[in-house]
Amino acid sequence: MKIWIRNQQKRYPLDLRRIRKMVRRILIDLGLCDVELGILFVDDPAIQELNRRFLRRNRPTNVIAFPMQEGEFSVLDPYLLGDIVVSVETAYREAKDFCLSRAEALTLFMIHGILHLAGYDHEKSKKMAREMEFKENELLRMVQREFPLRSPKKVLPRDNGPTG
Repeated sequence: MKIWIRNQQKRYPLDLRRIRKMVRRILIDLGLCDVELGILFVDDPAIQELNRRFLRRNRPTNVIAFPMQEGEFSVLDPYLLGDIVVSVETAYREAKDFCLSRAEALTLFMIHGILHLAGYDHEKSKKMAREMEFKENELLRMVQREFPLRSPKKVLPRDNGPTG
């Protein structure tokens, strides 16, 4: 397993060593032990440019996933999972919307991007959206247990799983 992490934003300090350990644990939990993954942390202007260029949406977003295990380049390296780009600014701003700490929100959006690279797609169907949300919550709870992101009293409530 290889994980490349780069922090291009300057506004918020990040503990890249801790992030690498969390991501490694997430990948292991997903059964993705022999993959290569890149993570880039950026600010809002940088992610807005990527969003405009690749998804034709001219606004900042929390995370963008660039999968490499599908499409014409998938034959180049079967172990290359892909890259995710996370806007730390947007993640921290949206933390309040999800009733999460900043660290939890950043982790949630990393998980969301990794799940996209692993084949989950909440835009394909309501059922897949529920499955993806369930898996996000499951992984976030696991990370909270192993790498406390806030006081132990404030762990996400248990999820009963996807329905339908």
